[in-house]
Amino acid sequence: MYLGKEVRILLKGQARKTYLELKKKNDKESRIILNSIERVKEILKKNPQFGDPIAKRLIPKTLRDLNIQNLYRVELPNYWRMLYTIQGNKIEIFLFILNITNHKNYNKLFGYNKK
Repeated sequence: MYLGKEVRILLKGQARKTYLELKKKNDKESRIILNSIERVKEILKKNPQFGDPIAKRLIPKTLRDLNIQNLYRVELPNYWRMLYTIQGNKIEIFLFILNITNHKNYNKLFGYNKK
């Protein structure tokens, strides 16, 4: 509950695919990342704005094309990142986790270059 509203967390698209792939693996890194995702999900249920907000002008075009109006980033272990957006109504808040990715793919999504 957050401000008297129920918070629902849903994995969409790439995030869902990555989450399922991590669950199939049995290596230490995958387990650490999955545990961190579960821990962050519990935090987000209590505080949906826990993540770092990303400025609207920096939201990647691929996400803007999906009509994403706000975007938040949560840092995960081993330089992984989780991106989510918040939508809601008078009764509940929906958190859509859009992307769970490693640092290299995160940089590519945002157009950051190695120097």
